[in-house]
Amino acid sequence: MSAQHTPFPDRETVADKFSTLNEADQSFLALLFENPQQDECLLEGMQLYLEQAAEARFLNSLKLERSGEWTGLNAPARLQIRLMEASRSSQHPAYVAFRTGLTRSGGLERAYPKAAV
Repeated sequence: MSAQHTPFPDRETVADKFSTLNEADQSFLALLFENPQQDECLLEGMQLYLEQAAEARFLNSLKLERSGEWTGLNAPARLQIRLMEASRSSQHPAYVAFRTGLTRSGGLERAYPKAAV
């Protein structure tokens, strides 16, 4: 018997946590933020969440902005650039709404402050 290594959590679980983003899901995602080994799973799940939002019949841009803002406020500095890159990977309104929340959070500016020239 060969056991295949499946990452925990899988991208579907992370996407579900982003889509509901209640208090328990926020705690779960905050734990993932603390563990650098989970970064790939986290980013894949966030990408799946954005893809699902882009394919949905109804675009809830306010919810996407709030999840982007929460993510930007709570994600560590090591993820800020990758989060912004993922949100810029499409011009679909779902990605734009998530990117708006990320920008509003100021996470990228806190992680990488502008140099005094």
